[in-house]
Amino acid sequence: MSDVKAVEELVNKYNLLKTEIGKIIIGQQEAVNFTLLSVFCGGHSLLIGVPGLAKTLLVNTVSDALGLDFKRIQFTPDLMPSDILGSEILDENRQFKFIKGPIFSNIILADEINRTPPKTQAALLEAMQERSVTVSGNHYKLDLPFFVLATQNPIEQEGTYPLPEAQLDRFMFSINLEYPSFEEEVAVVKNTTGNINNTINSLFSAEEIVEVQKLIRKIPVADNVIEYAVRLVGKTRPKSPEATELVKSYLDWGAGPRASQNLILAAKAHAAVHGKFSPDIEDVKAVAIPILSHRIVKNYKAEAEGVSISNIITSLL
Repeated sequence: MSDVKAVEELVNKYNLLKTEIGKIIIGQQEAVNFTLLSVFCGGHSLLIGVPGLAKTLLVNTVSDALGLDFKRIQFTPDLMPSDILGSEILDENRQFKFIKGPIFSNIILADEINRTPPKTQAALLEAMQERSVTVSGNHYKLDLPFFVLATQNPIEQEGTYPLPEAQLDRFMFSINLEYPSFEEEVAVVKNTTGNINNTINSLFSAEEIVEVQKLIRKIPVADNVIEYAVRLVGKTRPKSPEATELVKSYLDWGAGPRASQNLILAAKAHAAVHGKFSPDIEDVKAVAIPILSHRIVKNYKAEAEGVSISNIITSLL
C-alpha cells in the first residue's frame, strides 16, 4: 500500500474509531482525540480530572476499540516496584523463575499515579522510555505497541507524591478532562442507569498500530513548521531572548527539547488523521496546549493572580 493510500485508510479508520468510542464515552471529544493521537505517535498520556469523569472508562474503551491488551495498576502508597515489574520466585524445582508483572501489556492504566512514592513511580521510567524493564540484572523487552496512560486527581493533593519534572517530561500529552455539558450529562445518566450494553468492535491489531506509528514518522515536514515549533518552545523559557513579558513575569521554567520533538510528531499525527499529507503551523497550534502545559512551571505570582498555563501558552501561539 502506498503512503498516500495508507493515510486515506487511516482517516477512515480514525473516524470509525471515534464512532465506536462514542458508544461508551459521551462528550470528552478533545480527550478522546488527544489520547488517540498519543497512541498513533507511540507516546504516553497523563489524564487529569476530578473523580467520575470517566478517565478509567476512557482508557478501557480505547484499548477495546484498538484491539490491544490492557492492564490496570491502582497506585497506592504501599505499592512496590516489583508489584509493577514482576519478581523472581523459587519454583518447585528450586530454580528461580521470573513472574511477569502487569507492565507486560500493550496499554497500562496507571491509576492515580501520584498516590505512590517516587521509588515506585520510577519503576515506570525505564519502561516508558526504553520499552524494556530490568529485574535482578535481567533485561526484558516489552511487547509493542506499549503505552502508559496515567491518571491524576487534581483535588486531593494531601499525602500525594507529585510526579517529578523528569518523569512528567516523559508524557507526550497532558490531557485535562472537563465536566460534561448539561446535555452530555443527561445522555450519560440515560446510558448508564438502564439495561443497554453497548459492545465495542476492535478496529485495529497491535501490528497495524505499529505500522501507523511508522507511517506517521515518514510524513514530511516543512522547515518553517519545525522552526515555528522550536521557536514556540523557546518562547516558554523565561531566560530566552524570545520570551515575552508574560513568560518572564509568570514562569519559573520553560519546556525542554523533548517538547519540540513531541510538537512535530503530534502535528504529523494531527495532520494525518485529518487527511493532510504534511502538517502546517495550524496543526502545531492544535496540539500545543496538551504538549506544553505539563512541561512549564508557573511561579507564585501566576498562582496568586490566577493566571493559567493555558492562558500563557495561548498568548504565545
